[in-house]
Amino acid sequence: MKAILMDFPEKIETPRLYLRPCQPGDGLDLYEAIVHSKPELKQWLPFAHQDVSLETSEQNVLKAFADFILKEDIRLHIYRKEDDQFIGSTGLHRINWDIPKFEIGYWIDTRFSKLGYITETVEKLTKFAFYHYGAKRVEIRCDPNNIASKRIPEKLGFTLEGILRNDCLSADGMEVRDTSIYAKTTN
Repeated sequence: MKAILMDFPEKIETPRLYLRPCQPGDGLDLYEAIVHSKPELKQWLPFAHQDVSLETSEQNVLKAFADFILKEDIRLHIYRKEDDQFIGSTGLHRINWDIPKFEIGYWIDTRFSKLGYITETVEKLTKFAFYHYGAKRVEIRCDPNNIASKRIPEKLGFTLEGILRNDCLSADGMEVRDTSIYAKTTN
């Protein structure tokens, strides 16, 4: 069966967390996490430079939900099992279903950072991509200066395949930045 036609589970579980597709009504969780984390997120993520409101957060969730239904992008929200607390977002992005290959992205509400949650999340999502969808390649791309972000693929045994020089703009759009590409493949 083609990977794109495979059903997506209601949730993916790790020992401490569950990941589930974002759903209509998740805007409040998203809004609160961004508000609490905006100074840290602004360094690396363009969306943190936009005005955030409950309404725009819900619109963002609805767009992501539509993309999920079409399997154009699979955004997942991360929750702690112990209290159903929203702690961040991850997903399978830049999808090429013909191969299949995926890029994993992630961010965390900074109130919950440095507890290993993102490492746990990415490890599980990487395995899911390989075993559920038969991925041939999983990538993580990040700014080489984003030390916290690049620690994740390094801890999980991804290979640094290269650094694309002058590849993108900084999150604030003010300077040209490099991109590190880490990957795991099936052979």
